[in-house]
This record gives sequence, C-alpha cells and structure tokens, in this order.
Amino acid sequence: MPLSIFHTLPAPRYRPAAWLVLALSLGGCANFAGIGPKARMAATNDLAAHRPAVPTVPATPAPSMPVEPNTAWWTRFGDTQLNALVQQALQNHPNMRLAQARVERAQALTEASASNEKPGVNASVDGTRQRFSANGIYPPPLAGGVYETANAQLSASYEWDLFGKNRAALDSALGQVRAAQADAHAAELLLAAQVTRGYFNLLRLNALQSLAQRNLDQREQLVALVQSRLAAGLDSPGELRSSESSLPELRQYTESLREQQALARNALAALTGQALGLQDLKPGTLANITAQATPKALPLDVLANRPDIAAARARVEAGLSDVEAAKAQFYPNINLVAFAGLNSIGFGNISKTGSEQWGVGPAVRMPIFDGGRLRAQLKTKSADVDMAIESYNALVIEAARDVGDQVATLQSLERQREEQRVGQASAQVLHDIAAQRFAAGLGSRASLLNAQFAVLNQERQGVELIARTLDAQTQLLRATGGGMAAH
Repeated sequence: MPLSIFHTLPAPRYRPAAWLVLALSLGGCANFAGIGPKARMAATNDLAAHRPAVPTVPATPAPSMPVEPNTAWWTRFGDTQLNALVQQALQNHPNMRLAQARVERAQALTEASASNEKPGVNASVDGTRQRFSANGIYPPPLAGGVYETANAQLSASYEWDLFGKNRAALDSALGQVRAAQADAHAAELLLAAQVTRGYFNLLRLNALQSLAQRNLDQREQLVALVQSRLAAGLDSPGELRSSESSLPELRQYTESLREQQALARNALAALTGQALGLQDLKPGTLANITAQATPKALPLDVLANRPDIAAARARVEAGLSDVEAAKAQFYPNINLVAFAGLNSIGFGNISKTGSEQWGVGPAVRMPIFDGGRLRAQLKTKSADVDMAIESYNALVIEAARDVGDQVATLQSLERQREEQRVGQASAQVLHDIAAQRFAAGLGSRASLLNAQFAVLNQERQGVELIARTLDAQTQLLRATGGGMAAH
C-alpha cells in the first residue's frame, strides 16, 4: 500500500502523525534480511591448485569490460586464402549481424535506464466540450451546463535516487551490454574457428585425393605389367585377377574423396555467407601452413581470453545490480513534481489574464504492506544470480577441460608424427633398395610397385596426422579465446 505525503498537509495538527507514520515506515520498509545470492564463483587459480572455489562475488563488483579475442589469430597459419575466407565470413554471415543487433538492443535498453536519472518534461494541449454534472462539485452556472474547456500545460518531474535504485538498474543494463558484446566476440571466435577447420579439412582432402590418384595409377601400372607377363606366359590368370581386385575399391575411394571435397567447398561457402560457390577456390597445401608450437602446459588464466566466460561474468555482475535495484524498492521513493500552464472554461478564454495555473511539491512514496511482493521479487533476483554464478562455474570447468583436451591431443599427435616419420623413412629406404635392384635387373617391377605402395600409405598417414594437428591447434586457439601461447 503506497503512502504519499505532500508538503501541503491540511492542518499542522496532522503533521506529527504523518511524520510518525513516516518514521515507522522507514524503520520497517528495508526488511530484506536473509535474502541474497548464495552461490560462489569459481576462480581459475583455484582450479589450477586443485582446491575448492571459495572466493565470493563482491556485492558491488567493479564494471569489467569484456575481453576481446586476439585480433586475427587465424593469420598465424600464414595462408592468404584462409585469411580472405575468414574475413568474408565475419562480414557476411547472418550470425554476425544477429550478434550486432543484440548489442544494439542492449545499448538501447541502457539508454532507457539512463533516462531515469534525468528530469522529465512533458507538454500537453487539449480541448473538451462537456456537460458538467448538476450534482457535482461545480456550482451554477457550470452545474448542468455544456461548456468547452481548454488546457495547455508543461509538467516536470525528477526522482532523487537516494538509495541507488536507478543507478543499480543502469549498472544492470550496462552489464547486459558487456555480455552482448562478449557474445558477439564469442560468435566471431566460433565462426573463425569453423572456417579455419573447414579450410584445413579441404586441404586434407586435396592431399588425400592426390595420394589416392597416385596409388590408383601405380595399381593400374601393376595390372598392365601382369597382363604383359601373362601374354608372355610368365604369369597365370589368377595372378591377373588378384592384381585387378583392388582397382574397384581404389576407384570408389577416389570418387568418395571427390564427393567430400565438394561437400567441404559447400560448407565453406555457407560459412562465408554464400548458398553455393567457391568452385573456383584455389586453396594452398598443408605443407605451406605455418604450424603452431605445441605448448607443454598452459596456465588456466588464459581462460580470461575466452569471450563466452567474459559474457558469463558480465551476466553475474548484471544480476548483482538487479539484486541491488530490488533491495532499493524497499526504501522510500522521493520525487519532485511541478507543472505550469493555462486552463479555462471556453476556448476563447485561455489567453485571458487569470487563466494561469501552476503547482510544485515533493512526494514520498514507500511500501508498508505489499503482501510479500518485494521480498518475493528480491528472492527471484537472488536466485537469478545463483543460476548465473553456477552457469559461470560450469563454463569455467568445461573450458578448462577443453583446453586440457586440446593440449593432450597435440602432445600425443607430436609423438605420433615422430613415429610416423620414422616409419616413412624406413619405407622410403626399402623403396630405394627396390628401385636400385630393379634398375640392376635383380628385382621385379612388382616388388618396386609394392614398395611404392608402402611409401604412399605412410604419406597418407602423414597427411592425416598433419591435418589432425592443425585442427587441434585451431581448437586450442578457439578454447583459449585466440590467446594460445607456448609455455
């Protein structure tokens, strides 16, 4: 039940009673004891030390700007075609425009909240033809008559934010702006990572296609050799059928790679804002990509570079400001209201002397009995903060796992590639021996071709491992918000 007290009380004897009611109301209005957020925010240094997260969120945190992802991290791979594709995606993809629209909406809400801290002025002009009640407050000749009334007025109001309600609402709106900005950075980071991974996948498929075509050509040469030997009576029909048996599988594998290449191009086209296209794209090669150093370990404070974590933190701060705004609802609301204008009976009289009217005065409104509405509202805002904090905690834990997984994968791939290089070197030695024996007339063409197959198989494994390494490096850059550095 709101209570209004104006400076123009009807008689002095009522003022002590009014001030008594005011004092009692002030004593009981801020009754929000025991209500507030209970969750605690995890800290990356706590995770690193493997100890429980104990730091609490301050009641009035200082505003924190969202961390922007490192500029153009994809350029570290040194491929101009990749750089162009990522830039095109960031400019054309609908998700980028959607994220920007959300930022602009949040900024507009901030402007609306900021307006509450400024005086408001309104103007009104109206004219009415009406019949005045014969039994109302107006005496004859107005009573029972039909007259025109005219009114032209300026009104102004200003609310003193003594208890920080408007300031807290503005802080909450600013927090939502920071969250929207960080979400936009997160969308940029994810889209750039998707384009980079898609591009590396296309390079992988191109390399595999080249190896598969070489393998098919060598198999066909082996079949031609067996056919010539069969014609010379040096081989049997069974040997020919055995050598031909692998050709359909190789041709099917080569065709499946062509299909995957087309799908990869279509995926890149969609990411860059095109329905179909990129058929004329001339990508580079895996060998020309600048690989990133594999980190031995990464401190968990690199998670601060992740914009999704910055967004979650901003939402917690905005929620805390909402709690402060809800607490301020328990306190009195003090306004200064003023108006000035002209009022008359009859349209022609409004410009005459004596039509002036004005008024000015403060107003105090406060809750006394609200059926628990304000406490329920504060509990709701506190629960919202608890949910935001636990969402933040879950995100930090998942981000730490993500970074750890990518580092572990990269370290394992480095060891696998070392073993693969040893295997490829051995296969190359055997191939060289077979080539020398064939050139000296001591070995068969079939032995040489089989040695070539072994080298091609090792090269295929090498391509797969290089592609997986680049993909994991991209994933690590995404997991660290573009801020990976070797340690």
